[in-house]
Amino acid sequence: MVASWLATGASIGMAIGPPLVYADQAFSIVKKKDSTGFSRDVCAILLIANITRCFFWLGNHFEIALLIQSVLMILAQLALLYICITFRPRTSPETLGSSARPLSFWQWPTYTQYIEFLAGLILCQAILFLIFGRSELFVNILGFFALGLESTLPIPQLISNYRQRSLYGFRMSTLIGWVGGDSFKTVYFFLQHTPLQFQVCAIFQLSVDIAIIGQRIIYGNAPPMSVLLGPDDELEQALVLGED
Repeated sequence: MVASWLATGASIGMAIGPPLVYADQAFSIVKKKDSTGFSRDVCAILLIANITRCFFWLGNHFEIALLIQSVLMILAQLALLYICITFRPRTSPETLGSSARPLSFWQWPTYTQYIEFLAGLILCQAILFLIFGRSELFVNILGFFALGLESTLPIPQLISNYRQRSLYGFRMSTLIGWVGGDSFKTVYFFLQHTPLQFQVCAIFQLSVDIAIIGQRIIYGNAPPMSVLLGPDDELEQALVLGED
């Protein structure tokens, strides 16, 4: 009986815990009116990965709690993305018109463009699933893509921290949520005998979390130079760097 209650509690925690990790990050951005320090690519990874995971579930019915988690995470990241765009830094690539990415991927000026991309992604995956959905190989590839992409979640933040030589703007609560949540889900995946994709990718993701802890110890969270400069000086410096 106790084991049953524990299993139910663990499933509920898996469903609602990960999306809630980003609530404090969103509140912090709104309070400061500045999304400096938080990598918007985190939203990209989570949105694409969890949309794909929903299609993976259609071909391989893993636990319903993990499906609910994906749906809630999509909603949470759509809200966080909107907040990040609303309060993006003055030196963001779309503000300066200096994006070096192909088609300025995920550095578009309006929220509508992000929604259009995600709608196109859902449509493409729906068509592919209708054509190849009965193929076990296709379903497995879908699973490895979804979970493999999600396991890279901390990497953009790792790179952002390295560039700033600081964890300024990245909430400690988010880092604690990542480490605690990824540790919990790694154990959970093995105990629940979830598909291999979940187990392998969880271990990789946890290892990157530990690397960010190392950055926290080395760099601290003091404001980087771009924040210490005044708004006009910051913009002028960014423009000069862009010309170079």
